[in-house]
Amino acid sequence: MYYSLSEIFAIGIGPSSSHTVGPMKAAKRFIDNLDGKITNVADIKIYLYGSLALTGEGHGTLNAIMYGLMGLEADKIDLNQNYIEKIKQSKKILLRNKKEINFEIEKNFILEKHIFLKEHSNGMKFVVFDNSNNVIQEEIYFSIGGGTIARIDEISQKNERKPLDVPYQFSSFGELKDLCQKNNMSIREIVMANENSLSSEYNTRNYIKKITQIMQENIDRGISTSGVLPGSIKLQRRAPGMYQNLQERFKQNIDDALYILDWVNLWAFAVAEENAAGGKMITAPTMGSAGILPAVIRYYQRFAHKKAYYNEEADITFLTTAAAICCLYRTNASISGAEVGCQGEVGVACSMAAGGLAAVMGGTISQIENAAEIGMEHNLGLTCDPVKGLVQIPCIERNAMAAIKAVNASRLAIQGNGEHKVSLDNIIKTMYETGLNLKSDYKETSLGGLAKNVIC
Repeated sequence: MYYSLSEIFAIGIGPSSSHTVGPMKAAKRFIDNLDGKITNVADIKIYLYGSLALTGEGHGTLNAIMYGLMGLEADKIDLNQNYIEKIKQSKKILLRNKKEINFEIEKNFILEKHIFLKEHSNGMKFVVFDNSNNVIQEEIYFSIGGGTIARIDEISQKNERKPLDVPYQFSSFGELKDLCQKNNMSIREIVMANENSLSSEYNTRNYIKKITQIMQENIDRGISTSGVLPGSIKLQRRAPGMYQNLQERFKQNIDDALYILDWVNLWAFAVAEENAAGGKMITAPTMGSAGILPAVIRYYQRFAHKKAYYNEEADITFLTTAAAICCLYRTNASISGAEVGCQGEVGVACSMAAGGLAAVMGGTISQIENAAEIGMEHNLGLTCDPVKGLVQIPCIERNAMAAIKAVNASRLAIQGNGEHKVSLDNIIKTMYETGLNLKSDYKETSLGGLAKNVIC
């Protein structure tokens, strides 16, 4: 099933695509659906279930929902406006810029931490009432990964969604490979042809340029911003210090064979810390894994081809190849940490980055598959157990580790001839089965693993 670039690389507010981007979209859709009935609204209740209730406060879910209720959109929001602080002080919220009602976070949000809706662990219900306490409208939504949402009447259609009208549909890497070989096309050309059928080539190229620019800005901002990340852990940002250290080593001309790896670590840290701070991010494919692709892209730009300047064509090849790989995970498995653990977020990002890097390094389609397969194979079973429900420990370091792993996976594949025993389709099937077998404690609930054993 083909997913468009804008679905895979969406613009949103950190720190979590499932817990922040999705709920913000759901809240906005709900409030938009009120239409003329919004003038009759006197009260609203928001029920969060399962993973959203257990880790939503640390993941920024409550703030994101308030943004959505106000009618704000992620790519246009001005985070300097302090919207949430104004709501807390006034105890009022302006719904869709049309109707102001009383609103207190502690009263209007109900966290149902012990209830997991059967359709998906990331569930939320919105209910609005009139002055007589009559229900005006009620809707249940689910955040199913990567910022994608589905209303309860749509959730059963996750694997039955209406296909996009594109010339090249594929639901497995085997099918994608056949398309490439039969039409004498690269993965990039397949994806660009699909995107150009949905919009114009001009718009497609501009969107890719926009998302890569945001990724690069996240790196630069993360490198230059010091201080403590929000949340009860009081985690100190490390990227600025890492950058200063690398600058000093460069000046001293210190001989270190692994010097390049330290830069990749830095870039992944910088983006992941920006995400943890609630910055404007790109789902790649999620917010929790948003530092991996940007770090590997900058690795390519700075070191792999000895180029220190922006390379737009390389970025297009990298991101279109990565997007095609992501389509397969979204079709046949999941990119939701609440559904399959962190292997669905960091693992998928590592697989995407490895395949994308192999493509820009001139790899064959078999080498690209091999790189993507290696990237996931060595993330199988990765748990999602964020300490204090924050996208910080172990999430930030995991972005760096996965970026390094993606580079290595690509190098292993490129050094080979493309032959491999384990296919990407095999590994995706295995990842999904592994995720379903993980205990719920290890799927973004903060009830087990590091979240249980690490006291901050």
